[in-house]
Amino acid sequence: MKTPIVATGLVTLALLASACSPDKALQAANTGSTAPAASAAADAGAAPVATGPSLPKMEFAENDFAESDRNRDPFRTYVSVVGPEVKKVANVQKEVILPQFSLDELKLVAIVTGGEYPRAMVVDPGGKGWVIKRGDWVGRPEVVHVGGANGTDYQINWRVNKVRDGDIVFTREDPAQPGIPPASRVIAIRAESEQARDRL
Repeated sequence: MKTPIVATGLVTLALLASACSPDKALQAANTGSTAPAASAAADAGAAPVATGPSLPKMEFAENDFAESDRNRDPFRTYVSVVGPEVKKVANVQKEVILPQFSLDELKLVAIVTGGEYPRAMVVDPGGKGWVIKRGDWVGRPEVVHVGGANGTDYQINWRVNKVRDGDIVFTREDPAQPGIPPASRVIAIRAESEQARDRL
């Protein structure tokens, strides 16, 4: 007796599930079974859907996209305005001896002229000796700015041009101004009395 009741309940559930399935609803929409209801609503004098006022047509000019005080670029970073200004200096790919000291801080104490490549010894303010030869870049670079406010900075260094009997000749060329002759600087060897006085 219980088996037919359970079977009847299962059949009823299956019929309800198939009637409420999305496939049946889609079939009913595609076949137009709801069309009579829609036409009946239209015949009953349903009010048409009200649309809002049309928006005015906007026209843009080229200046509308240019950045100004009233029209800022939303993608531009303002770190440079808020943060401290950092100068960009073009790095020079060359090995410089004693880049932390100027030529005025170096003392020429010895020259060896024998052989094809004469050499000289300079002493830094800390008392350490350095051997230099012709072609070496020596000393703190000078930073030169070109190009106005939006330009760039670059470095120029002193270079050993000649090692002579009693002195060293340094030259410095500006690659941005090839028409100007290079600047030159001569550092003479210090006398023995001056060197002895420095040691005291």
